[in-house]
Amino acid sequence: MSLTPETRARIEQILSAHHVVLFMKGNPNAPQCGFSAKAAGILNGLVGAYGHVDVLSDPEIREGIKLYGQWPTIPQLYVGGELLGGSDIIEQMLNSGELHEALGLAAPDRTPPAIEVTPAAAEAIGRALANAEDGVVLHLSVDPRFNARFELKPASGHEVVAEAGGLRFHLDLASVPRARGLRIDWVEDARGAGLAIHNPNAPPPVKSMSVQQLHDHVIAGTIDVVDVRPAQARAFAPFPHPHEVLDEESRERLEALPRDVPLAFLCHHGNSSRQAAEYFRGLGFHDLYNVEGGIDAWSAQIDPSVPRY
Repeated sequence: MSLTPETRARIEQILSAHHVVLFMKGNPNAPQCGFSAKAAGILNGLVGAYGHVDVLSDPEIREGIKLYGQWPTIPQLYVGGELLGGSDIIEQMLNSGELHEALGLAAPDRTPPAIEVTPAAAEAIGRALANAEDGVVLHLSVDPRFNARFELKPASGHEVVAEAGGLRFHLDLASVPRARGLRIDWVEDARGAGLAIHNPNAPPPVKSMSVQQLHDHVIAGTIDVVDVRPAQARAFAPFPHPHEVLDEESRERLEALPRDVPLAFLCHHGNSSRQAAEYFRGLGFHDLYNVEGGIDAWSAQIDPSVPRY
Protein backbone atom coordinates (compact mmCIF):
# COMPACT_ATOMS: atom_id res chain seq x y z
CA MET A 1 0.00 0.00 0.00
CA SER A 2 1.31 3.45 -0.88
CA LEU A 3 0.49 6.93 0.34
CA THR A 4 -1.58 8.81 -2.22
CA PRO A 5 -0.66 12.42 -3.06
CA GLU A 6 -4.09 13.52 -1.87
CA THR A 7 -3.68 11.93 1.56
CA ARG A 8 -0.14 13.25 1.89
CA ALA A 9 -1.40 16.74 1.12
CA ARG A 10 -4.13 16.41 3.76
CA ILE A 11 -1.63 15.30 6.40
CA GLU A 12 0.80 18.08 5.56
CA GLN A 13 -2.02 20.63 5.75
CA ILE A 14 -2.91 19.38 9.25
CA LEU A 15 0.72 19.51 10.37
CA SER A 16 1.23 23.01 8.98
CA ALA A 17 -1.90 24.27 10.73
CA HIS A 18 -0.77 23.18 14.21
CA HIS A 19 2.63 23.21 15.91
CA VAL A 20 1.57 20.22 18.03
CA VAL A 21 -0.65 17.49 16.56
CA LEU A 22 -1.74 14.23 18.15
CA PHE A 23 -3.15 11.57 15.84
CA MET A 24 -5.18 9.42 18.21
CA LYS A 25 -8.23 7.23 18.68
CA GLY A 26 -11.02 9.46 19.94
CA ASN A 27 -10.38 12.99 21.18
CA PRO A 28 -8.44 14.39 24.15
CA ASN A 29 -11.57 14.53 26.31
CA ALA A 30 -12.80 11.07 25.30
CA PRO A 31 -9.92 8.80 24.20
CA GLN A 32 -10.99 5.48 22.70
CA CYS A 33 -7.96 3.41 23.71
CA GLY A 34 -5.56 3.28 26.64
CA PHE A 35 -2.53 4.35 24.62
CA SER A 36 -4.35 7.42 23.27
CA ALA A 37 -5.56 8.21 26.79
CA LYS A 38 -1.98 8.11 28.08
CA ALA A 39 -0.67 10.38 25.32
CA ALA A 40 -3.54 12.87 25.61
CA GLY A 41 -3.27 12.89 29.40
CA ILE A 42 0.39 13.86 29.17
CA LEU A 43 -0.23 16.64 26.66
CA ASN A 44 -3.27 17.95 28.55
CA GLY A 45 -1.04 18.49 31.56
CA LEU A 46 1.56 20.44 29.58
CA VAL A 47 -0.13 22.53 26.89
CA GLY A 48 -3.46 24.33 26.90
CA ALA A 49 -4.46 23.45 23.35
CA TYR A 50 -3.11 21.38 20.51
CA GLY A 51 -4.22 19.91 17.23
CA HIS A 52 -5.72 16.44 17.35
CA VAL A 53 -7.16 14.06 14.77
CA ASP A 54 -9.52 11.18 15.55
CA VAL A 55 -8.28 8.49 13.19
CA LEU A 56 -11.30 6.30 13.98
CA SER A 57 -13.51 8.79 12.15
CA ASP A 58 -11.10 9.14 9.20
CA PRO A 59 -9.86 5.77 7.84
CA GLU A 60 -7.87 7.52 5.12
CA ILE A 61 -5.80 9.44 7.67
CA ARG A 62 -5.65 6.40 9.97
CA GLU A 63 -3.74 4.38 7.37
CA GLY A 64 -2.07 7.32 5.71
CA ILE A 65 -0.35 8.65 8.83
CA LYS A 66 1.25 5.24 9.42
CA LEU A 67 2.79 5.41 5.96
CA TYR A 68 3.66 9.11 6.19
CA GLY A 69 5.89 8.73 9.24
CA GLN A 70 6.75 5.06 8.83
CA TRP A 71 5.26 4.45 12.27
CA PRO A 72 2.87 1.47 12.48
CA THR A 73 0.74 2.35 15.53
CA ILE A 74 -1.59 4.99 16.90
CA PRO A 75 -1.27 7.43 18.67
CA GLN A 76 1.41 9.51 17.01
CA LEU A 77 2.68 12.88 18.23
CA TYR A 78 4.08 15.48 15.83
CA VAL A 79 5.77 18.69 16.99
CA GLY A 80 6.82 21.25 14.42
CA GLY A 81 6.03 18.76 11.67
CA GLU A 82 8.40 16.14 13.11
CA LEU A 83 7.26 12.78 14.44
CA LEU A 84 8.22 12.19 18.07
CA GLY A 85 6.61 8.78 18.50
CA GLY A 86 3.82 6.90 20.24
CA SER A 87 2.57 6.83 23.82
CA ASP A 88 5.51 4.95 25.34
CA ILE A 89 8.06 7.28 23.76
CA ILE A 90 5.98 10.31 24.77
CA GLU A 91 6.02 9.06 28.36
CA GLN A 92 9.76 8.42 28.26
CA MET A 93 10.40 11.89 26.85
CA LEU A 94 8.18 13.41 29.52
CA ASN A 95 10.08 11.78 32.36
CA SER A 96 13.49 12.63 30.90
CA GLY A 97 12.52 16.27 30.28
CA GLU A 98 12.97 15.96 26.51
CA LEU A 99 9.27 16.52 25.86
CA HIS A 100 9.32 19.84 27.71
CA GLU A 101 12.28 20.91 25.58
CA ALA A 102 10.57 19.83 22.35
CA LEU A 103 7.45 21.80 23.31
CA GLY A 104 9.47 24.87 24.24
CA LEU A 105 8.55 24.63 27.92
CA ALA A 106 10.62 25.25 31.03
CA ALA A 107 12.31 22.26 32.61
CA PRO A 108 9.82 20.10 34.54
CA ASP A 109 9.20 20.61 38.24
CA ARG A 110 10.58 17.54 40.03
CA THR A 111 9.50 18.57 43.52
CA PRO A 112 8.17 15.39 45.20
CA PRO A 113 4.48 15.55 46.08
CA ALA A 114 3.43 15.51 49.73
CA ILE A 115 1.73 12.15 50.38
CA GLU A 116 0.18 10.94 53.62
CA VAL A 117 0.26 7.23 54.45
CA THR A 118 -1.44 5.95 57.59
CA PRO A 119 0.47 3.43 59.73
CA ALA A 120 -1.98 0.66 58.80
CA ALA A 121 -1.54 1.36 55.08
CA ALA A 122 2.24 1.57 55.43
CA GLU A 123 2.28 -1.80 57.18
CA ALA A 124 0.14 -3.43 54.47
CA ILE A 125 2.24 -2.01 51.64
CA GLY A 126 5.42 -2.98 53.48
CA ARG A 127 4.24 -6.60 53.67
CA ALA A 128 3.75 -6.62 49.90
CA LEU A 129 7.20 -5.14 49.33
CA ALA A 130 8.78 -7.79 51.57
CA ASN A 131 7.80 -10.45 49.06
CA ALA A 132 8.90 -8.49 46.00
CA GLU A 133 11.66 -9.59 43.65
CA ASP A 134 15.08 -8.02 43.95
CA GLY A 135 15.58 -4.91 41.86
CA VAL A 136 11.98 -3.70 41.81
CA VAL A 137 10.63 -0.56 43.46
CA LEU A 138 7.17 0.73 44.32
CA HIS A 139 5.66 2.82 41.54
CA LEU A 140 2.61 5.02 42.03
CA SER A 141 0.77 6.43 39.03
CA VAL A 142 -2.30 8.67 38.96
CA ASP A 143 -4.11 8.77 35.63
CA PRO A 144 -5.96 11.79 34.14
CA ARG A 145 -9.15 10.64 35.88
CA PHE A 146 -7.28 10.54 39.21
CA ASN A 147 -7.33 6.77 39.54
CA ALA A 148 -4.26 5.65 41.51
CA ARG A 149 -2.35 2.49 40.67
CA PHE A 150 0.53 0.73 42.41
CA GLU A 151 3.06 -1.40 40.55
CA LEU A 152 6.30 -3.18 41.40
CA LYS A 153 8.90 -2.84 38.66
CA PRO A 154 12.49 -1.65 38.19
CA ALA A 155 13.22 2.08 38.37
CA SER A 156 13.99 3.91 35.13
CA GLY A 157 16.04 6.60 36.84
CA HIS A 158 13.81 9.50 35.75
CA GLU A 159 11.05 9.12 38.33
CA VAL A 160 10.27 11.58 41.10
CA VAL A 161 10.61 9.85 44.47
CA ALA A 162 8.30 10.79 47.33
CA GLU A 163 8.86 9.43 50.83
CA ALA A 164 6.02 8.86 53.27
CA GLY A 165 5.30 6.41 56.07
CA GLY A 166 8.75 4.91 55.72
CA LEU A 167 8.05 4.06 52.06
CA ARG A 168 9.50 5.36 48.82
CA PHE A 169 7.03 6.00 45.99
CA HIS A 170 8.36 6.36 42.43
CA LEU A 171 6.15 8.59 40.27
CA ASP A 172 6.22 9.55 36.61
CA LEU A 173 6.11 13.29 35.94
CA ALA A 174 2.52 13.24 34.70
CA SER A 175 1.39 11.75 38.02
CA VAL A 176 3.27 14.19 40.26
CA PRO A 177 0.78 17.12 40.21
CA ARG A 178 -2.17 14.72 40.44
CA ALA A 179 -0.68 13.05 43.53
CA ARG A 180 -0.09 16.18 45.61
CA GLY A 181 -1.90 15.81 48.93
CA LEU A 182 -2.79 12.15 48.33
CA ARG A 183 -3.87 10.26 51.45
CA ILE A 184 -3.47 6.48 51.55
CA ASP A 185 -5.30 4.53 54.24
CA TRP A 186 -6.09 0.89 55.00
CA VAL A 187 -9.73 0.09 55.74
CA GLU A 188 -11.50 -3.04 56.88
CA ASP A 189 -15.30 -3.29 56.72
CA ALA A 190 -18.08 -5.64 55.65
CA ARG A 191 -16.86 -5.48 52.05
CA GLY A 192 -13.39 -6.67 53.00
CA ALA A 193 -10.01 -5.03 53.53
CA GLY A 194 -7.89 -2.90 51.24
CA LEU A 195 -6.26 0.42 50.51
CA ALA A 196 -8.48 3.51 50.45
CA ILE A 197 -7.09 6.51 48.58
CA HIS A 198 -8.36 10.06 48.93
CA ASN A 199 -7.20 12.49 46.25
CA PRO A 200 -8.00 16.16 46.95
CA ASN A 201 -7.24 17.01 43.32
CA ALA A 202 -10.05 14.85 41.95
CA PRO A 203 -13.30 16.58 40.92
CA PRO A 204 -16.04 16.45 43.60
CA PRO A 205 -18.45 13.52 43.38
CA VAL A 206 -21.70 13.76 41.43
CA LYS A 207 -24.45 15.11 43.70
CA SER A 208 -28.08 13.99 43.80
CA MET A 209 -30.86 16.45 42.92
CA SER A 210 -34.59 15.96 43.44
CA VAL A 211 -37.04 17.03 40.75
CA GLN A 212 -38.31 19.76 43.10
CA GLN A 213 -34.77 21.10 43.44
CA LEU A 214 -34.37 20.88 39.67
CA HIS A 215 -37.61 22.84 39.22
CA ASP A 216 -36.38 25.57 41.57
CA HIS A 217 -33.00 25.82 39.83
CA VAL A 218 -34.61 25.92 36.39
CA ILE A 219 -36.98 28.73 37.41
CA ALA A 220 -34.05 30.64 38.92
CA GLY A 221 -31.90 30.02 35.84
CA THR A 222 -29.03 28.66 37.93
CA ILE A 223 -28.39 25.34 36.19
CA ASP A 224 -28.12 23.79 32.72
CA VAL A 225 -30.12 20.62 32.16
CA VAL A 226 -28.73 17.87 29.94
CA ASP A 227 -31.24 15.27 28.73
CA VAL A 228 -29.41 12.02 27.94
CA ARG A 229 -32.45 10.00 26.75
CA PRO A 230 -32.74 8.66 23.20
CA ALA A 231 -34.45 10.91 20.67
CA GLN A 232 -37.63 8.82 20.61
CA ALA A 233 -38.08 9.08 24.38
CA ARG A 234 -37.39 12.82 24.32
CA ALA A 235 -40.00 13.28 21.60
CA PHE A 236 -42.64 11.29 23.50
CA ALA A 237 -42.06 12.95 26.88
CA PRO A 238 -40.14 16.19 26.30
CA PHE A 239 -38.61 18.09 29.19
CA PRO A 240 -40.65 21.32 29.08
CA HIS A 241 -37.90 23.83 29.82
CA PRO A 242 -34.82 24.97 27.87
CA HIS A 243 -32.17 22.28 28.00
CA GLU A 244 -29.35 20.53 26.19
CA VAL A 245 -29.40 17.00 24.80
CA LEU A 246 -26.46 14.62 24.86
CA ASP A 247 -25.95 12.97 21.48
CA GLU A 248 -23.19 12.50 18.94
CA GLU A 249 -23.72 15.97 17.48
CA SER A 250 -23.64 17.83 20.80
CA ARG A 251 -21.11 15.75 22.72
CA GLU A 252 -17.96 17.59 21.66
CA ARG A 253 -19.53 21.00 22.28
CA LEU A 254 -20.71 19.99 25.76
CA GLU A 255 -17.33 18.50 26.61
CA ALA A 256 -15.73 21.86 25.77
CA LEU A 257 -17.86 23.81 28.28
CA PRO A 258 -16.09 25.53 31.22
CA ARG A 259 -15.36 22.95 33.89
CA ASP A 260 -17.19 24.91 36.60
CA VAL A 261 -20.54 25.20 34.80
CA PRO A 262 -23.33 23.51 36.85
CA LEU A 263 -24.93 20.64 34.91
CA ALA A 264 -27.95 18.52 35.88
CA PHE A 265 -28.29 15.24 33.96
CA LEU A 266 -31.77 13.87 33.26
CA CYS A 267 -32.92 10.49 31.93
CA HIS A 268 -35.96 8.23 32.37
CA HIS A 269 -35.44 7.11 35.98
CA GLY A 270 -32.00 8.45 36.97
CA ASN A 271 -29.67 5.59 36.05
CA SER A 272 -28.30 6.50 32.61
CA SER A 273 -28.04 10.12 33.71
CA ARG A 274 -25.77 9.18 36.61
CA GLN A 275 -23.46 7.32 34.23
CA ALA A 276 -23.35 10.39 31.97
CA ALA A 277 -22.62 12.65 34.94
CA GLU A 278 -19.77 10.38 36.05
CA TYR A 279 -18.34 10.54 32.54
CA PHE A 280 -18.30 14.34 32.67
CA ARG A 281 -16.77 14.16 36.15
CA GLY A 282 -13.95 12.16 34.58
CA LEU A 283 -13.42 15.05 32.17
CA GLY A 284 -12.84 17.39 35.11
CA PHE A 285 -16.25 19.03 35.55
CA HIS A 286 -16.72 20.19 39.15
CA ASP A 287 -20.44 20.95 39.66
CA LEU A 288 -22.50 17.96 38.51
CA TYR A 289 -25.92 16.68 39.55
CA ASN A 290 -27.98 13.60 38.81
CA VAL A 291 -31.74 14.14 38.73
CA GLU A 292 -33.06 11.30 40.86
CA GLY A 293 -36.16 9.63 39.44
CA GLY A 294 -35.65 11.31 36.07
CA ILE A 295 -38.43 12.54 33.82
CA ASP A 296 -40.77 9.98 35.39
CA ALA A 297 -40.47 11.68 38.78
CA TRP A 298 -40.80 15.08 37.10
CA SER A 299 -44.12 13.98 35.60
CA ALA A 300 -45.36 12.45 38.86
CA GLN A 301 -44.34 15.30 41.16
CA ILE A 302 -43.95 18.48 39.11
CA ASP A 303 -45.75 18.46 35.77
CA PRO A 304 -48.35 15.75 35.06
CA SER A 305 -48.77 17.02 31.49
CA VAL A 306 -45.50 15.26 30.65
CA PRO A 307 -46.44 11.72 29.54
CA ARG A 308 -45.17 8.80 31.60
CA TYR A 309 -43.82 5.68 29.95
